[in-house]
Amino acid sequence: MRRWRLAALLGVALAIAALVVALADTRPDSASTAGTTRDGARVHGTPAPGPHAGDPDVGWGFTHTQFSADQGSPAATQRAAKLLAAGDGLPQNQAIMGWGADNPEPVKGHYDFTALDRRIDLMRASGAAPVITLCCAPDWMKGGRAGADRTDWSRQALETAPTPGHYADYAALAATVARRYPDVRHFLVWNEFKGFWNDAASRWDYEGYTKLYNLVYKALKKVDPQIMVGGPYLGMDSVDPRQDDASTVLRGPWGALDQRVLDAFTYWNTHKAGADFVVVDGSSYTKDDDLLPDEFAATDKLTAVGRWVRQQTHGLPLWWAEYYVEPADGDDDRKGWTEPHRVAVQAAGLIAMVRGGASSGFYWNPEKEDGPDCPGCLWTPTGGADGGRALPMDGLLTRFARAFPPGTRYPAVPVAAGDASGLRVLASDRTVLVVNTLDRTVATQVDGERIELAPYEVKWLGRQAARATTP
Repeated sequence: MRRWRLAALLGVALAIAALVVALADTRPDSASTAGTTRDGARVHGTPAPGPHAGDPDVGWGFTHTQFSADQGSPAATQRAAKLLAAGDGLPQNQAIMGWGADNPEPVKGHYDFTALDRRIDLMRASGAAPVITLCCAPDWMKGGRAGADRTDWSRQALETAPTPGHYADYAALAATVARRYPDVRHFLVWNEFKGFWNDAASRWDYEGYTKLYNLVYKALKKVDPQIMVGGPYLGMDSVDPRQDDASTVLRGPWGALDQRVLDAFTYWNTHKAGADFVVVDGSSYTKDDDLLPDEFAATDKLTAVGRWVRQQTHGLPLWWAEYYVEPADGDDDRKGWTEPHRVAVQAAGLIAMVRGGASSGFYWNPEKEDGPDCPGCLWTPTGGADGGRALPMDGLLTRFARAFPPGTRYPAVPVAAGDASGLRVLASDRTVLVVNTLDRTVATQVDGERIELAPYEVKWLGRQAARATTP
């Protein structure tokens, strides 16, 4: 993510012990609490296959960031953990280093998975489909010094990619992670091409990324051929159409894709060793934080990008690893909109991704450590005893994931003439999601039902056909 918190999660007590299993000692010379795999690698805990273990799709979920439900007040973390457990196995994603995880291999061959174990346990306890993002890299793989006490957590250091001489070491680390968590069957390779920029050519170093990707892909498939691997996790940046780097192929009222991004994607797609699904990330707004022509119409970019990607990859399942519809400040704070406004634009963004062919996506959960406010968060900060309570974004995401899982059929539904331009509508055979994009009340008819929507209201309806066949 462009706006992230950089400090690693260090020495945080686990407050949801009733919901998770005991942590294993991760030192190389220690015994595992759960035995070993056939090749002698240690396995953490007692993993069981999670949801979607054999599928290239997992559905709609969220990514854990620096602060999550494994830290803070015991009462708050337990409350948040119960919220997650009630979310019908909402898919969850975690990076192996940063965003709440420590340096996993501070010295070559010496591992520290304590923090990552804690996050994986949280996922398991809530019945989630667990996903791991293979980012970022230990210091010794990118020209820094080895040692946990020497890890450089600055943004510049964390965004540095492994040097080419250490690509194989990173692939070996990825394989170690896969063996440790055999119930994690979906892996994203790297994050937003961090560190893969060719200064001399003023373009992405797509050759370097693709070499790393291919090594990681092969290493994971050697661990288990059934592991699902996706890339390239490119930020699909858009610009003002008048800029020199603007694409002439992929553009619309929302702007134009940066041609250098499309070039990088095309190279990876042509030279990849394989992929079980394709991963992108991006925002509805431009690199200059412009919402063109407005915040709702800007989400059409997500549809256009999705359709282009699906065409290039001949229909590979499409994941949005991150998606943004509201510009934030440098601290990842979102303060510009009311919560109904925010939820409405987020709902429009989800609809736009589905229309572009996406079947899985992860909301970047901007959790805070403490405080009374947390705009855009899924739950209130767990630093205080009253935290861990559901916020409106949790309700939207949980309901959307439940109503529109992978494989959903999306029939058209009738909307009264004159109102369609102000509404965003998505329907399955049983459910209709209606979003009022206007800052005024709208009375209309959707799928044969008369409804009234308050300004920016998100409303869920049962389908007429489903109601007619219900006993």
